[in-house]
Amino acid sequence: MRADRLIALLLLLQRRQRVTAAEVAAELEISERTARRDLEALGMAGLPVYSERGRGGGWRLLGGGRTDLSGLSAAEARALFLVAGPHAHATPELRAALRKLVRALPEPLRASAEGAASSVVVDAGAWGELRRPYRPAHLEEIEAAAAEGAQVRLGYSDRGGKASRRTVHPLGLALKGTVWYLVAGTDEGLRTFRVSRVTSVERTGEPVVRPKDFDLADVWKQVVERVDELRAPVEVSVLAEAGVLDALRWVFDRRAKIGSARPDGRVPVTLRGRGLRLLVWELAGFGRSIEVLSPHELREQLAQVGSELVEAYGVTVGGKLSAPAGRA
Repeated sequence: MRADRLIALLLLLQRRQRVTAAEVAAELEISERTARRDLEALGMAGLPVYSERGRGGGWRLLGGGRTDLSGLSAAEARALFLVAGPHAHATPELRAALRKLVRALPEPLRASAEGAASSVVVDAGAWGELRRPYRPAHLEEIEAAAAEGAQVRLGYSDRGGKASRRTVHPLGLALKGTVWYLVAGTDEGLRTFRVSRVTSVERTGEPVVRPKDFDLADVWKQVVERVDELRAPVEVSVLAEAGVLDALRWVFDRRAKIGSARPDGRVPVTLRGRGLRLLVWELAGFGRSIEVLSPHELREQLAQVGSELVEAYGVTVGGKLSAPAGRA
């Protein structure tokens, strides 16, 4: 886009004493004719850009090009490249933009920015998992519509394969793990769409209507909390010994809410799960380190599992393990 190119050109002018059309063409990967036209356009727009003819001439930014038009401090430039640079799934457009930004940065900031881009690796998969980054077919169209505030007619296929078409107001995108979601306004209110299930995107020509005080981060946090509750609808209360709290956090993660220690040292914990039987399997390994307070049904099922384990593996008698019943 020409607007992007003109900004890059302005940044280039601010860090160099003088540029020629040939140098601009090489830096921005355009023709010399286009470079000259863009330089003239900056001057006609009222910016302090002027040309010097003859040997050693070129184009200058008034003031010697010393003003930092990028507005970036060293820390800001480094933070930008730390966020955008390491992602293996970065698009070609993002990589090209970063290369151009490096060239446009003042000399003292370049080394730090380039170092930041290569000093971090982002691996989306947990240990033992292979999770490949995936960009759905219509992601770029939706990104552009959300950024430009354009309504779209969305073709969508739900989890069951049922197809539908609806007009939506793209408000933002969220990447959860390796899955992209669209947050959009609809006639029924805010809705979330899995981008990989989008089958078509067509702009309507109408602008997006954003809810008052809309904040994408806050809305997405509410979506995550609501989905977590739907995925784990069963809530139980336990008392846990302090020594197993880290293990509980590891097993239950966001499904665990840990309270303050009681006088006896034990800690009240609220846990969520998909069902009582699954919670039994998750909790049985903690043995006497936790005490289930409620529901009573969970206590009964844990006791049953304990009886089955004793029956299967025997009991300790006089320091020795006796044979299980029926296996002597």
